Amino acid sequence: MTDNRREFLEKLSWTAAGLMAAGYQATAKGYQANETLNIGCIGTGGRCRRLMQSLPKIAGVRVTAVCDVWDQHLAEGKKLADPQAATTKAYHELLARNDVDAVIIGSPDHWHVPMTIDACGAGKDVYVEKPLTHDLKEGQAVIDAQNKSKKAVQVGTQQRSMPHILKAYDIVKSGALGEIHKVQLSWNRNQERWSTTKYGIDPKTVDWKAFVGNAPEQEFNEYRFRNWRWFWDFGGGIFTDLMVHWIDVGHWFLGLDHPTTAASIGNHFRSEGVWQTPDTVQTLLVYAKQGVQAHFDGTFVSANRGAHIEFMGSEATLYIDRGRYEIHPERKKKIQYSEMILGDGPRGADFYLNPDAETLHLVNWIEAIRSGTKPNCPAEAGVSAATAAHLANISLRSQQIAQWK
Repeated sequence: MTDNRREFLEKLSWTAAGLMAAGYQATAKGYQANETLNIGCIGTGGRCRRLMQSLPKIAGVRVTAVCDVWDQHLAEGKKLADPQAATTKAYHELLARNDVDAVIIGSPDHWHVPMTIDACGAGKDVYVEKPLTHDLKEGQAVIDAQNKSKKAVQVGTQQRSMPHILKAYDIVKSGALGEIHKVQLSWNRNQERWSTTKYGIDPKTVDWKAFVGNAPEQEFNEYRFRNWRWFWDFGGGIFTDLMVHWIDVGHWFLGLDHPTTAASIGNHFRSEGVWQTPDTVQTLLVYAKQGVQAHFDGTFVSANRGAHIEFMGSEATLYIDRGRYEIHPERKKKIQYSEMILGDGPRGADFYLNPDAETLHLVNWIEAIRSGTKPNCPAEAGVSAATAAHLANISLRSQQIAQWK
């Protein structure tokens, strides 16, 4: 993000209302400033619909097509789209439409790369949820698709568009924290997501074959369909769902690419027999060339310390969550305590109303489309963050230290 763009955002309220009041619309490259950008939404489950709810806050965009493999989500997505929006269960049909300029992809993880590659090939700009990849082998292909098409690919790690985190980035780059060799990350929740809810989904309303895609063939299972993040065929558990957000910040701030080793542990304290992925995990990631260790812990059995990252420098430690940063000096050091607090919730909360991160990240993507510049989190960054999560999972599943090859 340019300094001018950062200054522009800082003059606004960090809410969608501020963006609406400013009447934000970027100068065009390929799209005139008063030309509507038509967006198609693929995989209109809960996460995608949250993004769709942000789109009306942004000038000059319209949802012209929605796609989902389940009738219920397709109907719910349609409610958030233009009244004349097309609907389909086949994403290739959406990509073939001339009234779709760009797409938002909210599918399960194993579809992120195939859909992004196909969208770029169809000449569409892409906002794709994290993690970008489901497997280490997918990374280069999606980067190549982005670069060959010259389309704006934005990965949904929205921390990269949060104003306080942009300021924190400048602090780290200034060297004020001293030497940084250790990073601590957490994402802890106290949520009983392993309850085997009976959803009563009629299999006839789901294109299960399309949902499974390149995963092994299997019979319809409504729990897996609704909780795919905790099954290896479709997701990657806590490391890919949650850790990837903060390790992306670590990579961004410190110029890291991928860990050289990962040592992970995990347990099913409450989810045994329901989830394939553990409900409680830890991993130690080592970046040998840069002399950095990053330790992550995550659980669903306690919310203590919540979601945050800490950069532990020789002069001070920088604490960041989604609503604030705090600088805590080391003893007898000249740097002073400082903070920037935007969020009005408890320290370490998952989400804050302020800043409105989804809207800010979408605005950055749309600005990139109109100006022909790179968005805040292009495919290269998304691949980099996902590699750390995949290496952590390789260690977890093999019960051995995983080495980067």
